[in-house]
Amino acid sequence: MTKKLKITLEGKREMTVDEGTTLADISKEVQADYPAVIVAAKVNNKLRELGYSLHKDANIEFIDLTTTDGVRIYQRSLSFVFIRASMEILSGCKVTVEHSLSKGLYCEIHYKRPIQKEDVHKIETRMREIVEEDVPFIKSSVPIGDAKRIFKELGMEAKTKLLDYRNKPEVNIYSCGWLKDYFYGYMVPSTGYLKLFKLKYYFPGVIIQYPDKSNPNEIPTFVEQSKLAAIFREAEKWGKILNIEYVANLNDTILEKKYPELIRVAEALHEKKVAQIADMILEKKKRIILIAGPSSSGKTTFAQRLAIQLRVNGLRPVSLSTDDYFVNREETPKDENGDYDFESIEAVDVELFNDHLSKLILGECVALPTFNFQKGKREYRGKTLQILEDQPIIIEGIHGLNDRLTTDIPHDKKFKIYISALTQLNVDDHNRIPTTDTRLIRRIVRDSKYRGHSALTTLKLWNSVRRGEEKNIFPFQEEADVMFNSALIYELAVLKKYAEPLLKEISINEKEYSEAKRLLKFLSYFLSIEDEHVIPQTSIIREFIGGSCFAE
Repeated sequence: MTKKLKITLEGKREMTVDEGTTLADISKEVQADYPAVIVAAKVNNKLRELGYSLHKDANIEFIDLTTTDGVRIYQRSLSFVFIRASMEILSGCKVTVEHSLSKGLYCEIHYKRPIQKEDVHKIETRMREIVEEDVPFIKSSVPIGDAKRIFKELGMEAKTKLLDYRNKPEVNIYSCGWLKDYFYGYMVPSTGYLKLFKLKYYFPGVIIQYPDKSNPNEIPTFVEQSKLAAIFREAEKWGKILNIEYVANLNDTILEKKYPELIRVAEALHEKKVAQIADMILEKKKRIILIAGPSSSGKTTFAQRLAIQLRVNGLRPVSLSTDDYFVNREETPKDENGDYDFESIEAVDVELFNDHLSKLILGECVALPTFNFQKGKREYRGKTLQILEDQPIIIEGIHGLNDRLTTDIPHDKKFKIYISALTQLNVDDHNRIPTTDTRLIRRIVRDSKYRGHSALTTLKLWNSVRRGEEKNIFPFQEEADVMFNSALIYELAVLKKYAEPLLKEISINEKEYSEAKRLLKFLSYFLSIEDEHVIPQTSIIREFIGGSCFAE
């Protein structure tokens, strides 16, 4: 007689199923209750693929495309189909999955000639055929030696090299028809789950478009992001200058004790870029410098380094904080949950801010406010400011690129800078390192060191932080006059030793457990840089690990 199991869905609905029932079987029964396609599940708080069989009572939380995990799994599976279709249409080509762009995934196809729009159309047609065939994604555990042979035969050198640093005797490989590949993370059960996608030719590569979690049943409208694309190209160029394109290359450099030179060159590239931005500000005679970027992008250190380079150019910059221009607490807008929304531009007294800026650049003396966060009120404590023409004002804050913040200031007086950590490093050809992961790990380390927050607290807040960025920062990034990439190619090897023990503290009973496990697996690819004295005190990474000469 078949053993019966009791399962609880989302902590509410109970069901009885036979032992050996798969998550896919159950998902088909409940799919109608979800707003988007189910692609995975959490079983007793552990993320599992839908092919997972149940052998004991369990709590189950299904993961669909309205979740970050769901979109990751869908995107990863779709990229596998894209790689296979590209290799079938353009025999002998090599595919690299590069980075996110315009809510899609930018990839390049390296072939004996440049790819054309017609090639992309043929690849998309072949992908749709593979989806209609409903080909299963089959996972198998393979000895490291066999995996290396497979990837070598397929011309996937970066994967072969990555396995040199694998500390387990076997590795999980996925098959989609004839093609075998390794991916960092889970897949949907079969290609039939991947009906929503579109390819866009974007010279010299392709953008894979797929649903966004905010609108999981449609493909987002493509929005041109030429400046962001250019900064990613620059990051790729830097990777080649440093001869570090993949994690295995970085690990080799660490193992061979060559990382001090790598750190010096990476930091010099940063300093050169900051100096170039300072030269642009001097040449264009800009009076207002606005710096904006998402959480943990290194805005504070960048602003300090820019101020130094401006002084080298004979200028005497001053700083102005938008925080001091918050409206009084009772006037602060509230979000959909009824909580104060301090990230809304409505939380800033824009009219007063513009009035003060206008007077300052005209040479007038202004009485500056100070915001008392304990009382929730703006106060005047006798602080004044008057500037000369050689004193540009540096303003760092999330609304810097939004013209509403400086609506009364003529465009020719403003210089807008967008900063983010757009990593130039990937795990291998087909496994990219999301910018978001780099920033999240930075924030976990910084919050622990300077704010007394556990990794659990940071992870609990992260979705809210991301929503604020999507609303207040990312829509304006193309408004920037220049973009600065704050990523350092060596930084994850430094952050690893700080982040790992913090992530390991998160209990399996916490909702954030699966995210902690994912980040721990990600960090496991890196060798650690233990010797930090070679990292200069001016480095952006010092803002997170400590030892910055700019610390207050």
